[in-house]
Amino acid sequence: MRIGVWGWSGLVVLIVLALAGRVVCRTEGVVSATDADARTAASPRLSLSAVAKGFKEPVDLQFVPGAPGLAVVLEKRGRARLLQLPAGGGAAAAEPATPGADVLSLDVRSDSELGLLGLAFHPRYRDNGLFYLNDNPRDDKPMRTRISEWHLPLAALGKEPAQLKRVLLEIEQPFANHDGGQVAFGPDGYLYIGMGDGGSRADPHKNAQNLSSLLGKILRIDVNGQPGYAIPSDNPFVGKPGVRPEIWAYGMRNPWRFSFDLKGRMIAADVGQDLFEEVDIVAAGDNQGWALREATHCFPPADSCETAGMVDPIFEYGRDSGNSITGGHVYLSQRLAWLRGKYLFADYVSGRVWALELPAQRNTRAQGEMLGRFPHAFSSFARDEKGEVYALDFAGGLVLGLNG
Repeated sequence: MRIGVWGWSGLVVLIVLALAGRVVCRTEGVVSATDADARTAASPRLSLSAVAKGFKEPVDLQFVPGAPGLAVVLEKRGRARLLQLPAGGGAAAAEPATPGADVLSLDVRSDSELGLLGLAFHPRYRDNGLFYLNDNPRDDKPMRTRISEWHLPLAALGKEPAQLKRVLLEIEQPFANHDGGQVAFGPDGYLYIGMGDGGSRADPHKNAQNLSSLLGKILRIDVNGQPGYAIPSDNPFVGKPGVRPEIWAYGMRNPWRFSFDLKGRMIAADVGQDLFEEVDIVAAGDNQGWALREATHCFPPADSCETAGMVDPIFEYGRDSGNSITGGHVYLSQRLAWLRGKYLFADYVSGRVWALELPAQRNTRAQGEMLGRFPHAFSSFARDEKGEVYALDFAGGLVLGLNG
């Protein structure tokens, strides 16, 4: 996701995000739609409606285990707020809900892509009241990503602020962009962390392919280790000299949102550099190719390049369709039967939303359907306990429900 102010080489579109965070200028015709896209945009198969409003720069939404309809929304500038969604499971509401009480408020760096970026509830949250944050603290220490553990029991939500229990991991950031930001527990109970390559452009420090760096990686840790964290024994690089054992997969540019399908596979969206965005099915030990490749294409562009040992994405799109991918979730609800089992994701810049039929084998390209083009800056997706999927609009401060 690109949520700061900078130029994109080779693009004819400029999106200006004010330092206050609002999208203040979006040039018309950001991307040139194909005829099929134009027809879909004019009569989208999917419609979206605001089920909540009033947030400032929302970047993550997570549903509270054991409390149907109750969620926490993260705002980029450091505020986490409760949200009680109306009944209806994503259907259009007569009156959108508004933010509730604060869960916490942090002093974070919020320039460019920095901020309060990700939250994950512990798998046993109902018993232990623990959750985890990914943020970029503002203090007199070097710019960094912080992964921390917090405590606030379900019964105390909205009544008292969360308490910091411990800092698990800190990773220095050389630049203010490409920070990743996702934290999520996998079906195996371990915490997965999405780390961008550290920023600027074209990975100048070559972090993504460097196995001694945690940047440009998916990390996997056991938060139940004390006093810090433990390394799962089946992490792919455990025991290899000079390699960080936290690394689960590498060669990522800026994974902006990942989730897990019903088979337990990680589905990750990796934001591209100049020409292509991609969706990956990521497995232990994978090399996704950045910065030797951008999606399936040589980077920088060339007739041939090294591809040995690299895993191809299952889906990619070019600048005719968008400029910054936002990963989503598999839709599991019965309410929109035609969407059930499909992976939903969007482009932050163009406002396009797609549904993918995920392949049984990841060496097969996914079949995708562009569902519509919408006037929203999609910053994240979330799925509730019923399998309903929701989207966040960064510019509008909205939580969006799906209809169709």
